Amino acid sequence: MYQRIRDLREDRDLKQKQLAEYLHCSQQVYSNYELGQRDIPTDFLIKLSNYYNVSVDYLLGLTNNPLRNK
Repeated sequence: MYQRIRDLREDRDLKQKQLAEYLHCSQQVYSNYELGQRDIPTDFLIKLSNYYNVSVDYLLGLTNNPLRNK
């Protein structure tokens, strides 16, 4: 899961600081999420899902299909 959020960010040429600002947390906290040193809160997973327009299941690594079910 942690590598997946990093890959999504890097694919869009975004900095950790930009995502941290979107999530209203520090860049260090966001970095800890990407490194797997801290669990990502559910509300942040939902925000990231909306931001990247992918399913939460995709972010969690439960599926390789990024598309959301409608």
